[in-house]
Order: sequence, then structure tokens, then C-alpha cells
Amino acid sequence: MEKQLKLFFEFIENEKKLSNNTLQSYKRDLKQFRRYIETCEVPYNRVDEELMKDYITELDELGKKHSTISRSIASIRSFYQYVIKKGKVKKDPTRNIQSPKVEKRVPSVLTSKEVELLLEQPKDVDLKGTRDKAMLEFAYATGMRVTEIISLDIDDIDFENKCVNCSKANKQRVIPLGKLSIKALKEYTEHARKILLKDDNEKALFVNVNGQRLTRQGFWKIIKYYKEQAHITKDITPHVLRHSFATHLLQNGADLKSIQTMLGHSDISSTQVYMQFQDEGIKNIYLKAHPRA
Repeated sequence: MEKQLKLFFEFIENEKKLSNNTLQSYKRDLKQFRRYIETCEVPYNRVDEELMKDYITELDELGKKHSTISRSIASIRSFYQYVIKKGKVKKDPTRNIQSPKVEKRVPSVLTSKEVELLLEQPKDVDLKGTRDKAMLEFAYATGMRVTEIISLDIDDIDFENKCVNCSKANKQRVIPLGKLSIKALKEYTEHARKILLKDDNEKALFVNVNGQRLTRQGFWKIIKYYKEQAHITKDITPHVLRHSFATHLLQNGADLKSIQTMLGHSDISSTQVYMQFQDEGIKNIYLKAHPRA
């Protein structure tokens, strides 16, 4: 199985062009599965539906979330579809396996006051503070995913038209930037970034203290630090800022289709989850103003 896993990982990385995060998820899921069937002393080409069900039960008893179990099943299914095509296995043991229903979780959202408090924390008194202020303002202003933000180059910011060009998987979207975000970005790019850079050829928009592209982990640590500085009890991640961006836009009258476009959701059902946070004020306006309300 070790050899086939190696070939499969090369295939999804080089042929499928999956992101590093997705690739690592496949590796974790399949290596855990391999350890399980080795414990059962069953070779990968002899795994059947019953063993798959036992494995899913094991994951459930270990307290794994339904979303994690569903992802693991999908990873194993992809592997078996690959080895079947290669003629190494005749039957897919996951064929009749149903993924557990994943309950849609309510997104964690900050209030406007909490966002304001968080964004006030970075002080524009040193290089790191200037960068962090620009980064947090930008994250809340755009609602972009953390992987999208750290992948941005300096040329992706259009200061003249006050927007950012976000490209992902051959799809491109343009997101407007507010005046506070533009102001913080200008301060960072014109002053702090130039000093932080060690290599003039570095194109990354946000760089760390070594002048290299900021990592996902670095971004998370920065947000955690300022959350603690602000004494906010809620757990705050880059995705919480994304949820807050969408929720606050909706509460202030933005239409769902525009929010879908800015978030880069392919299906509007993903955006509709924010409807539950609609301000009571908007509902009251509707009840008063609509002739058939």
C-alpha cells in the first residue's frame, strides 16, 4: 500500500493540482486508514464494505466530528478509485458507504463593537504594528480567506480604484476596499513593507519580520495575540473575520448576491447561512414598508 499511496499523492499533487492544505488532509486521512487496516492485518486490496463500516465506527467512537469522518471517507474513496483505474484493486469498498450527515454550524460572528476593539489594538508605532494594522483592516474590509490573503502580491492591490484583485483556481473576483483599509495599506506599503523586505524581488503583499511571505500560521498567531490584547473572550480566527464581514454587510443593507460575489461562493446557499443574523431593524423596516407584510 505504501507504494500506491506514494503514487496517489504524486498524482493528486501534479495532475489534480490540489492545494497544499488539501493534499495534507488526504495524507493524514489515508495514513490513519493505513494504520487501521494494518492493525486488522488486512491488505488494502482486500478491504471490504464491512471493514469500512468498522473503521467509520472506530472514528465515531474516537469522537471525530461528522465533517472529519465525511472528509476521511472522501479521501479513501478517491484513493480506491485511483487504484481501481490502475488495475490494482477490483472493487471499491467505499461504494455503498454513506457519509454521516453534517450539521450546518452557525458561524461565529463578532459584533461591530468587538471588531472595532480588535482593529484598534495594532499601534502604528513600529514596522510590525503598521503591518498588523493593515492586515487586520484588510481582512475585515474584504472578507477574504486567509489562504487568499497570504497569497496576494503587491500588484494585486489597485490603489487608484480602491480594490483588490483576488484570483483563485482560475476564477477572479474584484473586491472594493474602504477608506480605512486603503489608508492602512498605504501606510504599510509605503513605509513598513519596504524596510521589512530583504529581497527586492519579493512580490508578497504581507511579509513577516524576515521579509518573506507571511504564512497561514503566522496570520493566525497575530490575530490570537490581538484578541488577547483586546480581552475579547470569543475565539477569533481569520474565518471569524470573514463571517463578521458578511454578516455586517447584510445587516447594513447589502444584497445577498453581492455578498456571494465578494466572498467567492459558487453556490448562494453557502451565503444564505448569514440570513439568520439579519438585524431586527431590517425586519421591522420590511414589516412597516411592504404593502403585503
